[in-house]
Parts: sequence; structure tokens; C-alpha cells
Amino acid sequence: MPIETDVAVLGGGPGGYTAAVRAAQAGRSVVIIEKEKLGGTCLHRGCIPSKALLRSAEVHATVRGSEAYGIRVSPDGVAVDWPAVMSRKQAIVDQLHRGLAALMKQHRIRVLEGSGRIIGPSIFSPRSGSVAVELAGGESEMVVPRHLIIATGSRPRRIEGLPYDGHTVVTSDEALSWETMPRSILIVGGGVIGVEWASMLSDFGCKVTLVETAERLLPGEDRDISAELHKSLQKRGVAIHTGARLDTDSVRLAEDGVTAEIETSAGGKAALSAERMLVSVGRQGNVEGIGLENTDIKTARGFIAVDPQTLQTGERHIYAIGDCIGGVQLAHAAMHEAAVAVDHLLGAPVPTVRSADRDIPRCVYSRPEAAAIGWTEAAAKASGFDVKTARVPMRVLGKALVFGEPEGFAKVVADRATGDLLGIHLVGAHATDLIAEASLAKLLDAVPWEIGRAIHPHPTLSEALSEVMAALEGAGHV
Repeated sequence: MPIETDVAVLGGGPGGYTAAVRAAQAGRSVVIIEKEKLGGTCLHRGCIPSKALLRSAEVHATVRGSEAYGIRVSPDGVAVDWPAVMSRKQAIVDQLHRGLAALMKQHRIRVLEGSGRIIGPSIFSPRSGSVAVELAGGESEMVVPRHLIIATGSRPRRIEGLPYDGHTVVTSDEALSWETMPRSILIVGGGVIGVEWASMLSDFGCKVTLVETAERLLPGEDRDISAELHKSLQKRGVAIHTGARLDTDSVRLAEDGVTAEIETSAGGKAALSAERMLVSVGRQGNVEGIGLENTDIKTARGFIAVDPQTLQTGERHIYAIGDCIGGVQLAHAAMHEAAVAVDHLLGAPVPTVRSADRDIPRCVYSRPEAAAIGWTEAAAKASGFDVKTARVPMRVLGKALVFGEPEGFAKVVADRATGDLLGIHLVGAHATDLIAEASLAKLLDAVPWEIGRAIHPHPTLSEALSEVMAALEGAGHV
């Protein structure tokens, strides 16, 4: 017999499980279909494991520099135990996975472990949206929902022609399972993932070379953020080539690693070699093999097309959220979209409104961290705003000096005519935590002077926001 349910969710990542819980909390019956493990890419191959490794790298770098804090450590007493690093990472992932399984049971959400494929109108339903599920054990189930939410996520984009082997030439998926730490690495792609891995591996003592085709690292972020992280990574020994293109035909696996050539920004060529190569050139939506051809759902540029306000697809009872629809491919964006979709299908009297992509916080968990929300200075000017900006270095904060992490700055971009807050950009210790205040300010439509006059405790890193807002209003550092 088919499983009839109010809501079926195809994909158990952050967007999927958030949608499932939200619908269940509203009293709806819910089935979630996941082909691998609850938690999706974020928990098993992305956010959580990579941040666990970044934290281990940060601790290693701190211990190596402990003399600056008055703590002496013998040079022979600091070493990276890679198996222990990976074991800690996996323990965190496993704990969170168990928590998710318990959450599903708590809300009486049925979880089917298997691959789901949408079928068209059939004896089960007069409209598309039923899901045929091939279970892990070889059996099958048919799920017939009133509403379907597609949350199938994304996977690393690959460059055609490279000799991927799962160990020497890899994407971030395979790198998270390395049994040994590389002594040297060539990272292709200077976006968020590439910068985070460059920071992490350099802190572990790995020799890092980073290649980016754009003129600067993190090309989607404010130029000041790009420049600050470029300077920090270079200071730590990372070799950075921007405006450079990898010659894919030149890539060769060798006995001791990989060799390649790049076309440099000056028009010449440079030969590079490393023990391993990590390719981090973006992500593509998981939209194949899920039965979209059996529906009126359309795709655009490899992602599912949705109504930007409701997240409905071409089939109005089918929604799509998260990485598979493109835009800001972040876990918290998918969770926000889950709330929008579920509220809409429930007919909530005060539904959650989808935020514009620029109003979703963007984080880089490198050392130092970077975070931003809203317009970059260049984008604001290009959109016709007459902007005014202010920037305050983190080194003016007592807490930053106490932490021994004075790198970075806080920057605000505002509309000169109205005073409206357009964007906030942070680089420094715990920037990814500090950006939450800026996100709240954007939601409440706060203006800079309101944030500046809010009392921030001293000494804290949060003072960066009050200081930069005061600077924008013409008040100097106190």
C-alpha cells in the first residue's frame, strides 16, 4: 500500500529536515526521504566537518604561537595527530546525526532511507508529485503526498578533463576523508571553500598554493574583505595566483603528487607541483535522476526554477528549497527557505517572508574569519546609491588585543541621503558570530545611529559594530 502523507520532503539536509519539523509542529503528517544520511552535505561533507577541522587547525596555530601569550612550548612538543583530528571531526558529526534521528522520532516524522524519484499522474494520484522510493535494502515504497518539498541539495562542481582519483586530485567531499595530511597542496578556486581550506591547511603546516581565475580572492565579497584575507594568507606563506587559469590539459598525476601549469595574469605560464590538488570551483544542484521530467517543473542553469516569493515550482503543490534552486547556497539560507515554503503550503496567516539573497549573512570560517550582509560598496554604487562608508580596525578593541588577534576591521556601507544601512562587512576573530547583530539590524530596518547607541559590553569584540557606526556618524574612537 502507498504511504499517504500531508507533506513529503525529498532530501534530509538542513532545508529538508527543517521543513519536515516545521510541518510536523503544525500537526501535519510528514515523510522525509534521504538517500544517504540525515543532515545532508552540511553535516556529513560540508559545514560541520570542515569547521571541526578548521578549529583543530586554529588550536594548532595558537599553540605554535603560544610564546606571544607567555606560554612556552617545546618545538618538539607540538605536532599534528591527523587520525585524532579526523576522529574528533567524525565524533562531532556522529553526535549531531544521532540528535537529528532523535528529533525525527520526537516529531513522529517517518524517515525512508533510499533514493526518491517523482512520478507523473498515476493510479495513486491524479497529479504529479508521488515519489517512488528505492530503499537501501532493495525494496521499494510509494509515497503519495498532498505537498512535496524538493530539497536535494548540491555537489561540488568538477572541471572537465582533470584526473580525479579520490586521493591526489579531489573535491572537498573526498578531502574530508583523507587518511593522511598532505605536505603540500594546490587549491584551484579562491572562493569561500578554497580560502577556508587554504587557511586550514596552512595552519596545519602544509605548503599551500592557491589559484583563482578572478582578479581577487572571494570575488563576490567586498574588495576590502578580499584584500585583507589575501594579505593574511600571504603573510602565513600561502602562494596566491589571482587572474590565473589552470591549463587542464597540463595536469598530470606523478609518483609523488600532481603537476600542472597555469596561465598567469601577466600572460605567461607557470609550472606548479604539489602532493595533492583540491578543486573548489563552486557547486551544482542535484536535479538529475529525481523525476523532474515527469512534471511541469522547469530548470534554469542547472537549478530548479521557483517562484521567488513562495518557492513553488511549475507544479504549484511542489516546492523546492536550498542549494538545488541556486542563489545563496548556504545551510541557513535553506533553513530560512524551508520556513517560507512550509508557511505558504500551510496557508499561515502571517507567513515567513523570503529575504533577498543579499540580506542573508555570508560567512568565511578562515583565520581570521570574515562575514558580511547586504550590499558591497561597489555593488551599492553600481545600483545608484550615493554611499558613505566607515571602517574601524579591530586593533582598537581591547578584547582583540587580549585575544592576540588584532587583524581585521569592521566596515559599514550606508545611503548618504537617507542614512539607511546598506551593508556590513567584518574581518576578524569571531566575525561569523558578530554578523548576527547586523542580520537583526537589517531585519528590523535599523539605521547606523541606532546600532551605535545600543550599549555594547566592554571589553568585547561586539564593540566593533558600535565603533564603526559611531565612526560613520562622525564620532571618533573612545
